[in-house]
Amino acid sequence: MDHPASSPARPFSGLFNMRPNEVKAAVASFLFVFILMAAYYLLRPVRDAMASDWSDAEVSWLWTINFFISTAVVALYGLIVARIRFHRLVPVVYLFFAASFVVFHFGSSLSNNGVLIDKSFYVWISVFALFHVSVFWSFMADTFNSEQSHRLFSVIAAGASLGAIAGPLMSAELVKFMPVSNMILIAAGMLLIPIPLIALLGRLKSTELGNAGLVVTEQQASLGGNPLNGFKDFFSNPYLLGIGVFLILYTGIGSFIYLELKNLLADYTRAERATIYGYRDAITNSITFILAFFVTGRLVPRFGMPSALAVVPLIIMFGMLVLAFSPVLIMALGLWVVRSAGNYGLTRPAREMLFTRVSREDRFKTKPVIDIVAYRGGDVIMGWFFTGLTQGLGLGLAAVAIVGAGIAALWGMMGVYLGRRYQSRPVDDG
Repeated sequence: MDHPASSPARPFSGLFNMRPNEVKAAVASFLFVFILMAAYYLLRPVRDAMASDWSDAEVSWLWTINFFISTAVVALYGLIVARIRFHRLVPVVYLFFAASFVVFHFGSSLSNNGVLIDKSFYVWISVFALFHVSVFWSFMADTFNSEQSHRLFSVIAAGASLGAIAGPLMSAELVKFMPVSNMILIAAGMLLIPIPLIALLGRLKSTELGNAGLVVTEQQASLGGNPLNGFKDFFSNPYLLGIGVFLILYTGIGSFIYLELKNLLADYTRAERATIYGYRDAITNSITFILAFFVTGRLVPRFGMPSALAVVPLIIMFGMLVLAFSPVLIMALGLWVVRSAGNYGLTRPAREMLFTRVSREDRFKTKPVIDIVAYRGGDVIMGWFFTGLTQGLGLGLAAVAIVGAGIAALWGMMGVYLGRRYQSRPVDDG
């Protein structure tokens, strides 16, 4: 759809590499993920405050329980996807989480076992942390076509970065006026705001975005099929399995850098650590925002998907080698910033583009298996692997960093493989 030259949407075309007919959908999507991430980051301090009351062993057990509950929730979601009418699916997910937060809020005041309620809430927020974003990007991959995703997904992802900044700021201000527990109700209310945006995007998909060909029967029918097809397709489809391996390697690098950074900060006071982490996150979010808004949308069309998926792993590989020979705090902090900002500003949007070349069933059934089960499984696998290297084999920081460089190299090779598969893979609108 063409817009006149005087259209107020015209400036977006040059600045953010989007076309005038895409502005409404891009802005709605930006606001959608901004609200989701602000709601989550509003709750994360509540969750983390609970964890301070428990031992390391208790938290480790909660992480293990989280993996199994996440797997069960994804399986249940597959059942819902197969049965519920498609146009109701995404709103129902956020209504469900909003209702669950209300239940936790009032349950904590009615139950005599506050510790059990707190631990249950801790695990549930950890499930929500990945699930709400996975469903959002499934919806995005089903709304925009492949070519549009190259230019727009990074700009949309910038909304997540702003939400990650706004949420903690809201939390810091709200605790001055209300009990911490009340923020759970505020987050529940925030999850209702995207529902009209979902309806708007559904209309724009077949009108201004010009993707009427992607609309099949979502207004009349459910996806159908076997509820467990997401797990089956994940292991049987090399393309989807490759995305899962790519994500597991990403979590592995994150575990290595996180644990090495933790060890380097062991001699600092808690206040000094908090200050360092604060500056780290501020720098990370700022770089992420710049990358998402001004770089990624131009990099993928110009250099291709293999480069977009491999550039951050390549930088991390060299950075890990430098860390091996110079194990200093500033180097570990730099690696964390590059890995996190590079992921959220470049790698994550590019990875989400991969799902524009799979079927609708895989977007809504297999994608949560990858985003949640594979991610949490990667945390468990790589966390124990790191522990085995340090406590089992007694390797020092330098040796562990070299192993990390090898993992980053594998991560990059998998990115090149997926990028090439993506470019040769036909679009599946079924």
